[in-house]
This record gives sequence, structure tokens and C-alpha cells, in this order.
Amino acid sequence: MGVFDFIKDVGEKLFGASEAKAASADSIKEQLDKLGIDTKGVTIDVSGDTVKLGGAAASNELREKIILAAGNTLGTAKVEDAITVDQPAADSKFYTVQKGDNLSKIAEAQYGKGHAGRYKDIFEANKPMLKDPDKIYPGQMLRIPA
Repeated sequence: MGVFDFIKDVGEKLFGASEAKAASADSIKEQLDKLGIDTKGVTIDVSGDTVKLGGAAASNELREKIILAAGNTLGTAKVEDAITVDQPAADSKFYTVQKGDNLSKIAEAQYGKGHAGRYKDIFEANKPMLKDPDKIYPGQMLRIPA
């Protein structure tokens, strides 16, 4: 089981969420469905500012997207991940966006100098949560593929 820390006073505001507590499990599930993220077989529970995920996901990529979409919501400070994966693969890195960041700058920092063009890989890895490569915000956590 992994525990992921998020900045609870930033993120997508879902019904019932506040800086003091995470949105309800139903609101988080609705958000994942709205994003087109398959949650079949995944359980979602909320306790205070912690989202607890369990069950099984078809791939590690799907598991990571569920973690990020659940964690990047207003009021969520932690995501406890107990999701098993049918097709194991290497974990991606997670990166918290800082003030002044853009995807090109993040790509250079993560992949090395001269790799700013890999911002496209980061953007694709974070779809459907990201709709535009220029719309990221400080405190948002992103998936950085290997």
C-alpha cells in the first residue's frame, strides 16, 4: 500500500469538499467517471481529508490516474492506495507543480537538459485530468512517465 501526500487547499472543487475535508466518495467517483477514467473494480472511501482506494485496476497507468484524479481535489491531503494491478508495470514518478513551472520546464528537470519537448509525454500521461498543456497550477500533482 502506498500513501501519497497532496496539498489539500488546491485542486478541483467537487460537491461537498472544503479545505477542511475531502469530497465524498460518491463525488470523487462521479469526477472520475466524468473524466472517463474506468473505476470498475475500484473502491473509494473517504475519511476526513484522506481518500482510501482499494480493489483492482486493469493497468498501473490506470491506477496512477485514479490516484492523481482523487488526490488533486480540494480538501484531499492524502491518498492511501491499496489498488492491485492486473498488468503490473514500473511506477511513474509523481511531481508536484511549483510556482513558475510549465510542462517544458518540468520535462527538462525530470528528463534532463535538452528534453523540454517531452512536455508532450507528460501532457499525454496526465490526460484526461489535463485538458490543455498550459493549464497547470502550483500544488497540482502530475504523473511523469518513465
